[in-house]
Amino acid sequence: MTPYDFKDPDVRRRRFRPIPVRMLVPNVITLLAICAGLTAIRLSIEGRMSLAVYAIVFAAALDGIDGRVARMIKGQSKFGAELDSLADFVNFGVAPGLMLYFWQLHELGNAGWIAAMVFAISGGLRLARFNATMDDPNKPAFAANFFTGVPAPAGAITVLLPIYVAFLDLGRWPAAVTAGYTLLIAFLMVSRLPVFSGKTMRMRVPPELVLPAFVAVIFFIALVIAYPWHLLSIGTVLYLLGLPLGYKSYRDQARAVEVAAPSGGEVTAPPSSSALTANPPEPPRDDRPDRLH
Repeated sequence: MTPYDFKDPDVRRRRFRPIPVRMLVPNVITLLAICAGLTAIRLSIEGRMSLAVYAIVFAAALDGIDGRVARMIKGQSKFGAELDSLADFVNFGVAPGLMLYFWQLHELGNAGWIAAMVFAISGGLRLARFNATMDDPNKPAFAANFFTGVPAPAGAITVLLPIYVAFLDLGRWPAAVTAGYTLLIAFLMVSRLPVFSGKTMRMRVPPELVLPAFVAVIFFIALVIAYPWHLLSIGTVLYLLGLPLGYKSYRDQARAVEVAAPSGGEVTAPPSSSALTANPPEPPRDDRPDRLH
């Protein structure tokens, strides 16, 4: 019997086992985000740039909740993780680059296309690096609070700042300035700059503030609907100005770890007595340091 002998009842049972609905819900949200990103490309080709920006913002909102929903209902899967990476590349790499090209960068000819292409490729490289270093055992514990480089959704929102400014009737930036700004955001995405993530923050609302929190959320949504370009512009500027603060916080925590570490440079937890009893240390046979577990 080969490993793929489908006549075997055990193989058929494993292959056609029903999938729980909770495993499908996060993937459906991710697929909706891909649809929003592709729709943004179509809208930008048709010249409906405001709707295209709304589609990208909607895709970013979906990207922010699909992972949380998966963890909440225990619907994580390797398939979902790969699909999410594909969605991020399309929504926050390809779509914003094409939007800027159709909107203004095409005026620069090949130079504008290169700027848009570099941004899209930078988004893909940033996501590939994130997937490759996700389970890095050498990362310090505090590094879980930081991204390496500007994350793809934030890069997509910030790179569209020239469009926000134009919709505020503040005038268009020169095409060369827009291209330079696009390349700057692309560089920040692939850089080693520590960016505060906030993923490990656990926010709890006191009971007496639950109703005010609902009112604040509704008020914020109303502001987004009434003044979308003002909020997107202000939020983008504040985010870019806050990047040095994230770098300073990472550097301070790294220095604190170095000061607290022993002369060897690494902090290791002392072994428990049970571990010492079960696995007594062997005497060193040479001058090499003991193996670290």
